[in-house]
Amino acid sequence: MSSSKPITFVTGNANKLREVKQILSSGPHPIQITSQSLDIPEIQGTTQEVALAKCKRAADLINGPCITEDTALGFKALNGLPGPYIKYFLHELGHAGLNNLLVGFPTKEAEAICTFAYSAGPGTEPVLFEGRTPGMIVPAKGPGDFGWDAVFEPLGTGLTYAEMPCEQKNKLSHRGRALEKLRQFMQTLPDA
Repeated sequence: MSSSKPITFVTGNANKLREVKQILSSGPHPIQITSQSLDIPEIQGTTQEVALAKCKRAADLINGPCITEDTALGFKALNGLPGPYIKYFLHELGHAGLNNLLVGFPTKEAEAICTFAYSAGPGTEPVLFEGRTPGMIVPAKGPGDFGWDAVFEPLGTGLTYAEMPCEQKNKLSHRGRALEKLRQFMQTLPDA
């Protein structure tokens, strides 16, 4: 796909948009991103099911190619929950509440999961790109203004996502890993 033709990222989250632009605009094959905010209801289901449904709906609404993203945070002690419902858990419980969910459990292990979906347009089956980062749930450290970044510490770093410089986070994050797979896929598409 031509790096001069932007792809529409359907999101209303300014922090996600900023990160996606940082990641995809770097490297040997930069991808330009435009954004559009749409109110798309999220179905209940697995991260993959949520991502597929969201992308199909977004492609229909914008009547063209697009990417969407779904983020999940799974706690090992809770068999992967809250998973794709982390946004609602965080809204209701806050950072301290996420930690309190694990009180009494022998492990604070968690996995950050990001699933990007690409659709070539209405009526096409989206392609999924998943990135995962193992870590731990810790008491909040760093700025608390971007989701659960302040309570997720990738294994071996000693820092939460919120404490990391952007470059460090983007190299090891679930989002960065998923976007690298998306970038590789986009390079296989014919120029528009």
